[in-house]
Amino acid sequence: MPLRPSKNTANNFIANRSLSLIMNTLQLPKVIIHNSKTDAILRFHPWIFSGAVKSKDESIKNDTLVEVVNERGKFLAIGYFTQSNIAVRILSFSPIESLQNLFQEKISNAFESRKTIGLTGNANTNTYRLIHAEGDGIPGLIIDFYDGVCVVQAHSVFIAKQMTLIAECLQKVYGEQLVAVYNKSNNTLPKHNEYGKDEFVFGKAETLTVKENENLFRVDFVTGQKTGFFIDQRENRKLLATYSKGKKVLNTFCYTGGFSVYAAKANAQKVVSVDSSEKAMILTEQNIAINNCETIHESVTSDVFDYLKTVKKGDFDVIVLDPPAFAKNVAARHHAIQAYKRINLEAMQKLEQGGILFTFSCSQVVNYDLFRGAVTAAAIEAGKNIRILHQLTQPPDHPINIFHPEGNYLKGLVLLVN
Repeated sequence: MPLRPSKNTANNFIANRSLSLIMNTLQLPKVIIHNSKTDAILRFHPWIFSGAVKSKDESIKNDTLVEVVNERGKFLAIGYFTQSNIAVRILSFSPIESLQNLFQEKISNAFESRKTIGLTGNANTNTYRLIHAEGDGIPGLIIDFYDGVCVVQAHSVFIAKQMTLIAECLQKVYGEQLVAVYNKSNNTLPKHNEYGKDEFVFGKAETLTVKENENLFRVDFVTGQKTGFFIDQRENRKLLATYSKGKKVLNTFCYTGGFSVYAAKANAQKVVSVDSSEKAMILTEQNIAINNCETIHESVTSDVFDYLKTVKKGDFDVIVLDPPAFAKNVAARHHAIQAYKRINLEAMQKLEQGGILFTFSCSQVVNYDLFRGAVTAAAIEAGKNIRILHQLTQPPDHPINIFHPEGNYLKGLVLLVN
């Protein structure tokens, strides 16, 4: 019969383990939070605003890893400090032994979650988002996986400083499957800093052709927008395909033609892609070509608002409105709402009875209620009877931290217009 440890022995073990944990915990400069401002932290919100900060150690500079405590010195979180409205972005609500271990654990956990939702090792889709900032517990970090190439965007200098560490973590997660890691942070960081250079951190690769739900897309991760492709519309593009057979489809703000390819491959009668960027139209035409859909596709380089004014009622059965963010900050929110109303009104007026409108907003500062309100206002002015068929959002590889509702940035509606 095995011997049980005595009560004293058990207590000594617990005490020694606690002492070991304290000794191994990373010692960091401290940011002190007003006791009256700790509620959001205790609810695990990953942002600490500057107004909540009572004081900080003098050694703390911009982009410094810090420990967050209350006025009594009680531990609250680990994060990085920046001189901005959001003073601390939280990386952990528990003490940590090292930044290396923390990043390795979070990136490994993110990979396992993508495996759970069926994106890793998928023969039909070999591109997905691996790290989605707060949604995966690393504020300021985006990593998109393109058939062996990880494209990394840092949205803070602190995260950019960890680029070599991030590449090492990715090598451990993917092993030989990892071809390259590309830092694409030049346009997401403040100008004139040494960490924003776009370059390979590991390996080398050229423009890729990836698969998404068996459709092919060229990804120019070096010169393209964002990381090269808008992965967040994957499931919504798939839904569009179910409405496209035999239909005349207009895809506005098409960028690389994602919605256009899905509609064309679903045997649409006609597909027209519109974007103001000539470069975007070239990419769209390349993607249409590699999917063998040229005969039913037309490219139009034009301002979308101007183009819609030339469309006659009944020219299209399905219209997709997927504009870039009309508002990047709160100050621009009112004008953005007016723009969403105006463009949805224009599209609704051009659809015959039974037409389908896919309409989206990716403006984080325009929440779902505001977006839906703008679309409703357009429907009232258009005198249309509108039914909501689907309420859309971002896919599961763009997870929303339940404690960070601001992460729910992509909002969409599929509308039946009568």
